Amino acid sequence: MTIHFTGTMLLQGIVSGLLSGGVYAMIALGMALIFGVMRVINVAHGTLLMLGGYVTYWLFALYGMNPFLSLLISFPLLFVVGLLLQRFFVSRVVGAPELSSLILTFGLSIFITNVAVMSWTSDYRSVEFLTGSFLLGPIAISKPRLVTFGFALLITVAAFVFLNKTKTGKAIRATSQHRELAQVCGINVRRIDLITFGLASALAGAGGSLISVMYSIFPEMGRGYVFKSFLVIVLGGAGNYPGAFLGGLLLGVVEGLTSLLLTAQLSEVIAYVLLVLVLLIRPTGLLGGRT
Repeated sequence: MTIHFTGTMLLQGIVSGLLSGGVYAMIALGMALIFGVMRVINVAHGTLLMLGGYVTYWLFALYGMNPFLSLLISFPLLFVVGLLLQRFFVSRVVGAPELSSLILTFGLSIFITNVAVMSWTSDYRSVEFLTGSFLLGPIAISKPRLVTFGFALLITVAAFVFLNKTKTGKAIRATSQHRELAQVCGINVRRIDLITFGLASALAGAGGSLISVMYSIFPEMGRGYVFKSFLVIVLGGAGNYPGAFLGGLLLGVVEGLTSLLLTAQLSEVIAYVLLVLVLLIRPTGLLGGRT
């Protein structure tokens, strides 16, 4: 009886972790794109995620809009925000030492977060749209997590198709692989920088919209997701986009198992331990460097 219970718990943790990991993967893909193309460490990525969450919350609270339908607004809106940030701020540190981009984006993150606090206070807010779960044998599957996983998977697949099948997507990959050579071949790398940062910001905004359905949102929420994105990128390999997806799923499973078998607080500790172990054993990540 004890073995059956333990096996059910493990399976429950894996399923829940995979559903959360799909969202982590989509969010981290944006940060991996920025680092791969521009070698910029975007600490403000989590802040953009927070903005996406608030877009969905206010559309739901004020107009009763379906939070999943709000993706049609948060995605393009954050794309534009990303274009503006890259054009007026981030473009100034492309090619500079990576510490410069870290300091700049950290400052942007603090500024945007403080504006959010002054505008919306630090209160926790939630989108109570989809609740409950259904049983699949002995496993309880959360309805919000399942639906958000489906949307995250759809957006991630669309991003991969864009990167692999379109002319602009191939230009982004070429710039990521060798920036100088891409420029010599006639690729407008400044335009690619704009598009990449805009796309990454849109992915973060979509992630915030989806997270607002699962968890409460607040202005300082982005910090935790920045760390998770860093961990996902390290797990998959810096600049390796399929690796980011794999890393997101793995992080979700680790969190799901540790929070279920131990505590939610210990799950964060395990995540830090996992980061250190990967850096020590395989610094290039599970799938190696850029693709």
